[in-house]
Amino acid sequence: RKLMSAPLSKDLRAKYNVRSLPIRRDDEVIICRGHFHDREGKVTTVYRKKWRIHIERVTRDKANGQTVPIGIHPSKVVITKIRLDKDRKALLERKNRAVKKGKYTETDTK
Repeated sequence: RKLMSAPLSKDLRAKYNVRSLPIRRDDEVIICRGHFHDREGKVTTVYRKKWRIHIERVTRDKANGQTVPIGIHPSKVVITKIRLDKDRKALLERKNRAVKKGKYTETDTK
């Protein structure tokens, strides 16, 4: 899971105080590197065996006319829209770097 993480966009990073998230199927991303950079789309497949993700409309035509998706490494994309559910919300709250984590607060020590 950790290896299949992708960085968040600047506005999402500011909103959630989280730098990166494990990518999942319906997240919307923008490609930052390689031949297809500046392409946007929704993640259609997370191919864990090959450590690649497939994004809609990022395909190539084979010699026989069949279209196949092109695998993009998740570190080379930026997540622009997150598909939230209860597990994802819990993960964001757990990873939130703005919240001070610790046993005692200042009022406890006085």
